[in-house]
Amino acid sequence: MSPSSGTRDDPSDTPRPSRADREAGWEPRDPTLPSPRPDARPGRRPRRPRRLRRALKTLLGLFLLGTLLLAGAFAAGYLLVGIPPANAAAVAQSNVYLYRDGSPLARDGEVNRENVRLDQVPLTVRQAVLAAEDRDFHTSRAVDPKAMVRAAWNTVTGKGRQSGSTITQQYVKNYYLGQEQTLTRKAKEFFIAIKLGREKSKEEILQGYLNTSYFGRNAYGVQAAARAYYGKDVEHLDTAEGAYLASLLKAPSAYDVTTHPENHATAVARWNYVLDGMVTEGWLTPAARAAARFPAPQTARPATALAGQRGYLVQAVEEYLTGHGIVDEKTLAGGGFRITTTLEPDKQDALVQAVEDQVQSRLDPARAPADRYVRVGAAAVDPATGKVLALYGGIDYTQQYVNNATRRDYQVGSTFKPFVFTAAVQSGAQTQQGLPITPYTLYDGTNRRPVEGWNGSLYDPANEDEASYGEIPVGAATDLSVNAVYAQMAVDVGPAHVRRTAIALGVPRSTPDLTASPSIALGPATASVLDMAAAYATLAAHGRHGTYTLVDAVTRGGREIALPGAAAARQAVSREAADTTTSILRSVVETGTGTAAQAAGRPAAGKTGTAEDDKAAWFAGYTPELATVVALMGQDPESGRQESLYGALGLPRVSGGGPPAAIWGQFTRDALAGTAPRDFELRLMPGAEEMPTVPPVPDGPEEEYLTGEAGPPGAASRDPRPARTAVRGQ
Repeated sequence: MSPSSGTRDDPSDTPRPSRADREAGWEPRDPTLPSPRPDARPGRRPRRPRRLRRALKTLLGLFLLGTLLLAGAFAAGYLLVGIPPANAAAVAQSNVYLYRDGSPLARDGEVNRENVRLDQVPLTVRQAVLAAEDRDFHTSRAVDPKAMVRAAWNTVTGKGRQSGSTITQQYVKNYYLGQEQTLTRKAKEFFIAIKLGREKSKEEILQGYLNTSYFGRNAYGVQAAARAYYGKDVEHLDTAEGAYLASLLKAPSAYDVTTHPENHATAVARWNYVLDGMVTEGWLTPAARAAARFPAPQTARPATALAGQRGYLVQAVEEYLTGHGIVDEKTLAGGGFRITTTLEPDKQDALVQAVEDQVQSRLDPARAPADRYVRVGAAAVDPATGKVLALYGGIDYTQQYVNNATRRDYQVGSTFKPFVFTAAVQSGAQTQQGLPITPYTLYDGTNRRPVEGWNGSLYDPANEDEASYGEIPVGAATDLSVNAVYAQMAVDVGPAHVRRTAIALGVPRSTPDLTASPSIALGPATASVLDMAAAYATLAAHGRHGTYTLVDAVTRGGREIALPGAAAARQAVSREAADTTTSILRSVVETGTGTAAQAAGRPAAGKTGTAEDDKAAWFAGYTPELATVVALMGQDPESGRQESLYGALGLPRVSGGGPPAAIWGQFTRDALAGTAPRDFELRLMPGAEEMPTVPPVPDGPEEEYLTGEAGPPGAASRDPRPARTAVRGQ
């Protein structure tokens, strides 16, 4: 075979590249390899692998899917999360009680909050809060996503926990949600804030924020904070004080410079930050900023609870508000009321001190077991206005819950007798013999003398210690509180008319045992100390009576609530009837059973009284400026049963002319200190103008009786427990 006919498999037959091809770098193709792609030419970059393209497509798809999911979640959240009702803690408020001069008296709720309107908060105080918390509040949206991300990043990276919340979000957390740090709560906060920003104005949101934020010292809301830190209402805060309160919002406890003086520098730095922010925003001039001085807050004080007298005062005011239809009990319990009472702090302090000096400091149950039964109640009323100026309800509201000033379960005794005489003069009543009843009219004061002219069952009341007086003028019978005389006078006047007169003077119609019978004169009725003070105030006001009041003003949320029932005083009885009664009651203080009341050091009128079995002792009296009633009551602290006061305070008997009159005298002296004594301007009934200073009385040891050293004239030796005393006469 010739060389030209050899096969291609022979390697020797493979053509060799030319020299030019070798210089160009060409290499013969290996026939065993697949053909290269048409574009695979020397010097050209290969295309990206398919896997990379697929990854990019996947990422793009995931991004789009995530965006769609987030949009869907946002839409679902917005639709599903509604604005809920306020949480209970956010709407809980205390009722604030103030004295007549505006000073704080008490606060009756667990949450120290008092809501105010935005316009009650000074503009600079509002601006200070914005400078501290959210300077773009008025122009920004309800939520700030960038701030939330930034705060989250700072928290994660250890730069401090931050909320990144706007004022709207903080308000949502305070008012609608809670303080827990959970993703669920944050998500709800986000959506509620967006909706709230659409539905409420910036002013409404800021008002809510100021009323719900916590400022430390158990103060919720800017009004409570103003009181807690500066002892004033929010309306009276200045710019520097407002800036300090605003600085507290970040860390209340840390920035309270009185409880944590070691943090003073930090607190001042925060305060400076707030003021500087106000300058930056144009809310404060540089000159005013330079003049500002750090306003040191007052020392933290414990919350005003209801211990001591405060609880009794609050209880009496609440009963007045609900009893007069001013506000119902359920609404009042809801809180938020600001109640200015008629009580005056100096007179309140004077009454408490008088009780302490004359009774509480002298109790010694180890020496006198009856001392553990002693309770004191007292009330003082301004005759000119009917306003209650002071009350004493008991030793301590947290120890003795029942208010001795308003309870109606102890007999008033002979403090009721002046109402009988007033009714006699008012109606022109006559004796059974047809004689007009005047201070000089003679009555039979014989012990156990049956009353005449009464169609009911036999009634023959005993006098004090079974004493008999024979014929005695009405004036003297009043001084000595002769039961036989006044029981007969009640029949002569008419028991029903006596009852009507007592009600007209101020004794409530619903008073227990205010029964139209001869015994009404001896005081079996169980009116309260406050009831009796209101009635005696009518006598002091020359017979003019206005419904007593314990409240000067009531507001809620800055809006004043009307006070119905503040009707003008009316002439309950004639001036002659009231003034003639005053004339015989002056004699009780000057020479009768109430001489201890002379400690007041000014003209006074009054009447003593003692309940059945010495379970209560009373003194009711007045000057032209002040009517006050004081009662000592006996009650077992364990069983609550009424007990006799025999032997209490080291005395054989506790009479109205003893400790009650002594309390009255000291209180009246101190309460009216600094005012000139005024005499009574009396217009007496015909025949009463020349009433002697000391009415004639039967022979007997009068001086000893008047000083409490012996029984009344003609009385037998004093037995500490008389065998029969329906209602004692003193």
